[in-house]
Amino acid sequence: MTLDAALRLTEILLGLALLQAAAEHMARPGDRAIHAVRAALCLALVAGLATDMVLAALFATSLLLLHRWQGPYNGGSDRMGILILCCLCAARLFPAQAELSFGYLAAQLVLSYAVSGWVKIVNPDWRSGLALSDVFRYSAYPVAEDLRGLAGRRGLLLAASWAVMALELLFPLALATPWTLAAALAAAGLFHLSNACVFGLNRFLWTWLAAYPSLIWLQARIFG
Repeated sequence: MTLDAALRLTEILLGLALLQAAAEHMARPGDRAIHAVRAALCLALVAGLATDMVLAALFATSLLLLHRWQGPYNGGSDRMGILILCCLCAARLFPAQAELSFGYLAAQLVLSYAVSGWVKIVNPDWRSGLALSDVFRYSAYPVAEDLRGLAGRRGLLLAASWAVMALELLFPLALATPWTLAAALAAAGLFHLSNACVFGLNRFLWTWLAAYPSLIWLQARIFG
């Protein structure tokens, strides 16, 4: 994948991810004006209209929302979305540094998995499966009542815990070949999809997918 193609695909995917978030806010009272503006900007980004200005405007509205909520109110997905916006803005506004900016995004994506895996594996509750059990038993996420019964399936949750930790910790090794990267991205995508279906963490799915083209490009750039 060429740099230009990866940048454009990232813009489209990010535009769709941010459009979803804006649409959710517009369906509820409060702050509708700024989210209506963001929705219009997202449509322009997907269409490829004045991408430099649109990216800068989306970044400005993101700063306004950070001030409004005194931080990234939706946690990791907001942080990743802003990171992608920063890297895209840098790549488009300073073309000579485009590879550096996009490579930084890919590196941060790899670290997002590796660090998450490390934090889990040093936690005895994750190694025993108790942490995942507690997620189903006590979490405020909209887990269906029949799924809460999984909290007692210690063997299943132990296997699932180690599968998640293995995926995250070994993720950097996926850069070795295009095939291992494709498999790792598919597995990670399915992991985010399952979280979206079970816990309602839909923004993580679309935002992390928007960063995947940077890693596909980087793998080809380094090892291709």
